[in-house]
Amino acid sequence: MESKVFDRIEKKYLITSQEKRSLLKLIKRNMEKDSYHKSEVLNLYFDNDDYEMTAESIDWVDFKKKIRARSYGGYDRVFLELKTKIRPPRILEKYQEDEGVEENIGYKRRVMITHEDFEQLINHQHTLSSLAVRSEETANDAQIAHEIDFMLMHFHLKPKVLITYDRESYKDESGLRITFDENLKYRTKNLNFIKGKHDKIYFKKEPHNIIMEVKVGAALPLWLVHKLSELKIYPQQFSKIGKVYELIKKG
Repeated sequence: MESKVFDRIEKKYLITSQEKRSLLKLIKRNMEKDSYHKSEVLNLYFDNDDYEMTAESIDWVDFKKKIRARSYGGYDRVFLELKTKIRPPRILEKYQEDEGVEENIGYKRRVMITHEDFEQLINHQHTLSSLAVRSEETANDAQIAHEIDFMLMHFHLKPKVLITYDRESYKDESGLRITFDENLKYRTKNLNFIKGKHDKIYFKKEPHNIIMEVKVGAALPLWLVHKLSELKIYPQQFSKIGKVYELIKKG
């Protein structure tokens, strides 16, 4: 059964096309293509009219959360995801500053429904809890659906921003996963899971326009640490929806 609960350390890097090519030479020698090696990802982020949850992605707090719906091009399923991130314990902060390390402990829980069911959810015809029990779900899935229902209602959340991109992903037996997200675009109207011809470009003429994410259960392998050091590529706090929020505020 596909896992619907994930916990891992996440690191993000903004890199150039040239840096990606250099990294891939090594990645392909140490990792294998993921099951869905290349995919079109469409993320629909929920928030209220004041973008309070998005603001948390910019004004870093000890604990932050977000709800999004994710679909993949050509795949008739929608994943409703509850993502939380926790700032590492205070005792680790000095170590991180000394080592130049920035990392988040991320947790993701999700429930899978059909596109038709998703339309009923956002049109307030059904709750996620009632939709989840239409298929063979575990008790844990029902609890996740209940938590998402509570947050949608309590924080007055609704679809606000759609972000699309092309993803290339790799994995290894240890649980290490590396993804590259490119060609990012977004829109705040006509919020359906279809790429639009007039979607706005996410990175406008910025050389560091590829987002590399490294997800790992423990420490990074030495071969990757050495390569990142050689290329002078360092992790940084970055949020896709946070970046869009800044662009929206600028008008």
